[in-house]
Amino acid sequence: MTASIFVLVMLSCAALASRAAGLRVGLKRIHSDNPRAPELGRKLASLDETLTASSRKDLRHGGEYVMTLSIGTPPTAYVAIIDTGSDTIMAQCAPCSNTSCTDPLYDPSSSKTFADLPCNSSLRLDACAAAAGGSTGCSQCTFNQTYTIGWAFVSMGVETLTFDQQASVPGVAFGCITDSSGGWEGSSGLVGMGRGNLSLVSQLGARKFSYCLTPFQDVNSTSTLLIGPSAAIVDGAGVVVQSTPFVPNPPSNPSYYYLNLTGISMGTTALSIPANAFALNPDDGTGGLIIDSGSTITSLVDVAYQQVRAEVLSLAALSPSSSHRTEMDLCFDLSSPSTPPAMPDMTFHFDGGADMVLPADNYISRKEY
Repeated sequence: MTASIFVLVMLSCAALASRAAGLRVGLKRIHSDNPRAPELGRKLASLDETLTASSRKDLRHGGEYVMTLSIGTPPTAYVAIIDTGSDTIMAQCAPCSNTSCTDPLYDPSSSKTFADLPCNSSLRLDACAAAAGGSTGCSQCTFNQTYTIGWAFVSMGVETLTFDQQASVPGVAFGCITDSSGGWEGSSGLVGMGRGNLSLVSQLGARKFSYCLTPFQDVNSTSTLLIGPSAAIVDGAGVVVQSTPFVPNPPSNPSYYYLNLTGISMGTTALSIPANAFALNPDDGTGGLIIDSGSTITSLVDVAYQQVRAEVLSLAALSPSSSHRTEMDLCFDLSSPSTPPAMPDMTFHFDGGADMVLPADNYISRKEY
């Protein structure tokens, strides 16, 4: 017989989609006096069309939210993680010196529209500065980009991106990965959606984007990411839109989307978390809270996590188990009773009165052993 355990997963993102109908993008085209080396900030003209790009939740590798787009001419389709926590658009390229590289590999030598991004270009300097932790120089035309999942050796270039094999956007700066530590979780690259100049939304000249993602356990529903004018969110169909303002970025972290989390509740009980637990230090960039589509687990500062843990332990009314090998901190053996206890919603309270309600499935997982 298999035994069950009840696990505090702390905390699965409440809004991860399993599969998305498409990415609709309102764009601005980049013009340049030198078509082989377009730069952000040159004259922009409106492109009157809506693009779509297939996107979905990657269930095989932990639930990353991914999109499919194509790069180069002729276009090579690849799957990329959508990441609001970083800026650079990256694709794994041939030749690749690491066996962990994921097919299909984009080959810049086979594309008619590829061009190197000069070392003195502002976009390359932005990329080098981010990778070097603030350096303003670029001594060579390649650099190492470090991520939570590892590192990537990147060479910057410009290319044409194609969405759903239909509409194309020329002159997009991207990073060509020729070596990495692996850990791309089944994808072939990454699309940075952060606030820096290299991100997709910045290069498109979009002033806003939005996404509505389905619950974590929902593997059938669809979702859509919107970039540009169509990203406006309005009340309707019985849904009342709540909003919370972004916190100004510290100079040390210009790309993140910071939010002001003011408290956490379990059911109707407000947890005793210090008011400054999530405060951002504008001088050195420590503290604070960011929203990051590239991570499927919410991490809390210890003083807040311990309050959540204690409340879950109290509500579960079960003795924690240490007999099961998991990566989770808090587990309960459900061999008796066989039915898990009912757990309340968890609510994140944000500045401006916006509440994000997380059902129990978003912070508790049941596993069979």
